[in-house]
Amino acid sequence: MTATATAELSVCRRVSVVHGTGEAVVHGLIEVDLTIHQGERVALFGPSGSGKTTLLHLLGGLIVPEHGEVIWRGQPLSALDADARARERARGIALVFQGANLLPTLTAYENVAFAARASGADRGSADRDGAAELLTLVGLGAKLDALPGELSGGEAQRVAIARSLAQQPSLLLCDEPTGHLDSDTGTRVLDLIDVLADEFGFALVIATHDADVASRYGRSVALSDGRIVGETTFA
Repeated sequence: MTATATAELSVCRRVSVVHGTGEAVVHGLIEVDLTIHQGERVALFGPSGSGKTTLLHLLGGLIVPEHGEVIWRGQPLSALDADARARERARGIALVFQGANLLPTLTAYENVAFAARASGADRGSADRDGAAELLTLVGLGAKLDALPGELSGGEAQRVAIARSLAQQPSLLLCDEPTGHLDSDTGTRVLDLIDVLADEFGFALVIATHDADVASRYGRSVALSDGRIVGETTFA
């Protein structure tokens, strides 16, 4: 955590999540406490099924816990209905998934501009020039009119990152963003995210199963079977 990352941005208080019912029930998270501070960079580290994606979805307001609460900027995010959570998410939370999840019939710049309009961003990124500025920032100034099918995996993920920046996030949540990429491309994507976090000052939470990726960040929170089982702070 940096010297300026002191204010609480997002807080999970004893959150529990259950998937399924009856004999098929799975405890996705069990009484998890986690605080993310402004400007902080945190890795959620663990194997598949450990609960890290579920925890990301809670932080992003995509789901709500069965027990406990999620606080976003001092407000009870988990107490809101789905529409209200979506509005709060649009005001400051962006997500980057393992797959880029771009709209396939929209060009790179249209994907970015669409996200900006949907979030109500006021920085001009909803028009072509604004979207072009963000795409240039991630090294894709020459790919404005490319459709997702015409992009490499790394390029598509860069468009997804530009799309997230169009939402002007205070908190960027990344779920295995390099999982579908080769090692070299994945490293370049992570380097880009770090540079952008420096420039824009958003807090970053990244879910990963890779210990090397987790060690890049100020805190690594280890999960197993829905519980936080350890935490490491890196210099």
